[in-house]
Amino acid sequence: MPHQDDPRYKRVLLKLSGEALMGGREYGLDPEVVDRIAAEIVAVNALGVQVCIVIGGGNIFRGVSGAAAGMERASADYMGMLATVINALAMQNAVEKCGLQTRVLSAIPMQSVSEPYIRRRAIRHMEKGRIVIFAAGTGNPFFTTDTAAALRASEMDCDALLKATQVDGVYSADPITNPDAQRYDKLGYMEVLSRDLRVMDAAAISLARENNIPILVFSIHSAGAFADVIKGNGTFTIISDE
Repeated sequence: MPHQDDPRYKRVLLKLSGEALMGGREYGLDPEVVDRIAAEIVAVNALGVQVCIVIGGGNIFRGVSGAAAGMERASADYMGMLATVINALAMQNAVEKCGLQTRVLSAIPMQSVSEPYIRRRAIRHMEKGRIVIFAAGTGNPFFTTDTAAALRASEMDCDALLKATQVDGVYSADPITNPDAQRYDKLGYMEVLSRDLRVMDAAAISLARENNIPILVFSIHSAGAFADVIKGNGTFTIISDE
């Protein structure tokens, strides 16, 4: 019989925003926050769960967004992709300090610092118990890292996509600015799209729906939350068609 502390998923993709790594800073990386999130990833791996990660780049690129004002969209997007590589290398370093082997696979080839993204290689790394971090988004401008997360989760045949945010689930409005915002425990993919709940962009939600990958939204600021959600405990919103 399955135990209540057994993981519900065998292979998951964790989507982290770049902002999650800032801590209290205006931009950049807070090493303490990066180390704490790395420890959460290691704890989930210890449950026997295969983990891959997509990290955004907002913590770095918004720091230089003044330079991007008036810039061509494609060029700005490529700059954002490079920012995600910096975050991926920082997370790789933090996870390896905890004793776990980690591989960064970049959609933009950068042989000196990462492996190129090859689907079969990524799956093999995970089967060997390594943490795989996907960098540089999809490698294409005009796609967000949310869409990259849904794409990689589909390619890796993940059981779930976990979106780590600043709040403990999906709300009808921003709960930080609107105390009357309603919190949802469960939502359907089409509900998220029709109500324009901006948890992820429409392309990401549609991709997850097509490939029947549930999206679990939880707060990265709660200690142990990642492992709790994997076990079906804690506070989160699940987006699926069930």
